[in-house]
Amino acid sequence: MVRLQVTTDMRPIVQTSPYVGGTASDKYRFTVLADGVLRYEWAPDGKFEDRPSAFAAQREQHSIPDFRLRETESSLEIVTSRFHMTYNKQEFTPYGFFAVVHGYTNHTWRYGEQGENLGGTFRTLDNIDGRVGVDPGVVSRDGFASIDDSHTMLFTKDGFVAPRQPGKDRIDGYIFCYGRDYREAVRALYKISGPQPLLPRWTLGNWWSRYYEYTTESYLELVESFKDIRVPLSVGVIDMDWHLVKDPRVAAAGVTGWTGYTWNKNLFPNPKTFIKALHDRKLKISLNEHPAEGIANYEEMYAAMAKALKFDTSNKETIPFDCADPTFLKAYFDILIKHLDDDGPDFWWIDWQQGPYSRLPGIDPLWVLNHFHYLHNERLQAERKPSDGGGSRPIIFSRYAGPGSQRYPVGFSGDTVISWDSLNFQPEFTATASNIGYGWWSHDIGGHMLGLRDDDLTARWVQLGVLSPIMRLHSTKTRWVCKEPWKLPAGSGDGPRDVVTKFMRLRHRLIPYLHTMNARAAEEGYPLIQPMYWEYPNRDEAYKVPNQYYFGTEMIVAPITSPQNTTTKTGKVKAWLPPGRYVDFFTGVVYDGDRFLWLNRTLDRAPVLLKQGAIVPLDANLEPGNGCDNPDGFEVVVVVGADGKFDLLEEDDASQENAQRKPVSWIKTSISFTQSTGTISIQTPGKSKFSKARDWNIRLLGYKPKGFPEVQVNQKSVRMESTPEDNGVLVKVGEIPPGGNAIIKIGPVVEPSVNDPLALADPIVFAAQIGYKTKEAVDDILSPKGVSGAVRASQVDATDMDADLRLVLKEFLLADSRT
Repeated sequence: MVRLQVTTDMRPIVQTSPYVGGTASDKYRFTVLADGVLRYEWAPDGKFEDRPSAFAAQREQHSIPDFRLRETESSLEIVTSRFHMTYNKQEFTPYGFFAVVHGYTNHTWRYGEQGENLGGTFRTLDNIDGRVGVDPGVVSRDGFASIDDSHTMLFTKDGFVAPRQPGKDRIDGYIFCYGRDYREAVRALYKISGPQPLLPRWTLGNWWSRYYEYTTESYLELVESFKDIRVPLSVGVIDMDWHLVKDPRVAAAGVTGWTGYTWNKNLFPNPKTFIKALHDRKLKISLNEHPAEGIANYEEMYAAMAKALKFDTSNKETIPFDCADPTFLKAYFDILIKHLDDDGPDFWWIDWQQGPYSRLPGIDPLWVLNHFHYLHNERLQAERKPSDGGGSRPIIFSRYAGPGSQRYPVGFSGDTVISWDSLNFQPEFTATASNIGYGWWSHDIGGHMLGLRDDDLTARWVQLGVLSPIMRLHSTKTRWVCKEPWKLPAGSGDGPRDVVTKFMRLRHRLIPYLHTMNARAAEEGYPLIQPMYWEYPNRDEAYKVPNQYYFGTEMIVAPITSPQNTTTKTGKVKAWLPPGRYVDFFTGVVYDGDRFLWLNRTLDRAPVLLKQGAIVPLDANLEPGNGCDNPDGFEVVVVVGADGKFDLLEEDDASQENAQRKPVSWIKTSISFTQSTGTISIQTPGKSKFSKARDWNIRLLGYKPKGFPEVQVNQKSVRMESTPEDNGVLVKVGEIPPGGNAIIKIGPVVEPSVNDPLALADPIVFAAQIGYKTKEAVDDILSPKGVSGAVRASQVDATDMDADLRLVLKEFLLADSRT
């Protein structure tokens, strides 16, 4: 057997120190890993495990947290600033091994219990139509959560993997004791398990994926069609039909064709030229692989693999896939995958569907593939020149293998059924994944298979995708299921085609904001998506809106995941707004918080709320091009009414070409709003290789000033324009040079404008399929001035109209108490 060298794709995980800051006996061992994390082990033979595991890949701590140890002949206690553990020195049992989290004395963790765990995530949504029970996370309303790491694979000193020591009675577990400080619990997980890596900027754009037999010509035609309608893409995924599937040699070899490593030259005569053409169009490329069937005799690399593995080819048998054999795995990457890497794909879609078993107990092939494919991509990017598409940060695209998988983004959640039930589960599924530190899910946006055609469902799903970690369209192999915008019906700006087009453009406009959140996730340990209860752990209301979430620091999203009302042409969602005042990103409607309310939206809008003081930087280009380049100008969305600050983080071109360089050379633009003076300040970075003067606009969301703001750039007044918008006002600041400081004075003290219920309701009532007498009744209720919103809402309740129309009118009447 060839011993793997550290210089290959397979390198050792950071080794750990034996029970740093803990205590042990012949059979038990405890290690205090953080002030709120305790590792507990039981080994009947006294042989404890110090090797890093798939979950605890960087268990070694650089400092021992403070703790107190109390021990008698029959008991052991460990006390930290967060928990008090008690153990009776016998085999682990609920009555003899327990812990109390300080401040949560009514919720005692006992061995084997999870308590009111808030859930983590799940391996795959394959064939799921609606909900699925997720695995535990590290956060719980009881203040404690536990991870059982007794059966996961281990990493060895030579960089390969190994099963656990034999013995079914062995226990290796972790208890997280952070009360309801959920963010800190997840940050502690990252310290033990490894952080989410920083993603390449280009992953944050629109991905195109479809299970379909493309040709070179048809795929390039597809990309050009997106360009023609001015919808940007950043990643092109080539599903399995890039390789031989229906070739007669496949059946002759006795395999199904799901696995393949030889291009189908009938579809792609010159793969290298094809991939270069996509690169020239600013797309990164991924190829799909299902590696389970091994290497059949018709594969181009069959002979080379057989020689490396000393495999007898006299019977032309398929070389079995054996990821538990380091010799096979080395040949797999150095020969088989490298042969295809030479054609230029940027990363692999690892579509493993065959379960968690290999020939070695405890060695899950998915774990092995994710780990070594990620390291392989890291080496590939380091070896390639930027001119050949290299220099990017490593990524893979694969399924979730269990706690610790956050080290190998991006996640593929599986083949979902096309239904409203499936859509309705995905926001919650994405949000709870953050409870186990898994922040970069990519779903089959629009659904993968079965179901029926529902263009409204497609539009709502695309809205969710744009407001998700990764936006990837996908569908199964049938000409009837399609996600191309031009194949959807258009409307007067609000049809499914219009909605998909508008939101896909918005995704690329959001990249300055998303990439800043990407940096925050990697460097500070805060996932992009966070459940509402992370911010409000002591409010019961926050737990009752599982589909609602924070999208970065500035946005709250409450996606609509149920069908439209055909009478009002609106969808709805029951949301909870935390204390404060909020403004809707699309409509500019102002809302009082600290309450539940129904949010109603026509198909072209989704509920996205920004609190007073929020600042969101967008690409100023309303129709960005392919790729994810740094913008030539910005539109900064600002909600007045409270102080706010946002540091926009970018990378210069050289940094992006050598993105594996650490630490990242961030270029920071500081944007702030001061409520007391009513001023916005933009401080651009000083001169660098990247610096250039760029155009800046300010969108004052939900605010319409009576006069024109005063603008100064570097203390000199400049001419500017101010134009009213449906959701506020757009202030055109103009160019700000490198190292410049622009001051936009709106104040003194300013507040969001008061809603006009009649103006807001008018387009919905106009389009509603209701009687004209009802519409006239609406006018009678909404038109009078000097009548409170509460009184007019009671009048709405007294009418005989569609129930959802009542919700629409009451939303506008009661949104803001000043109405």
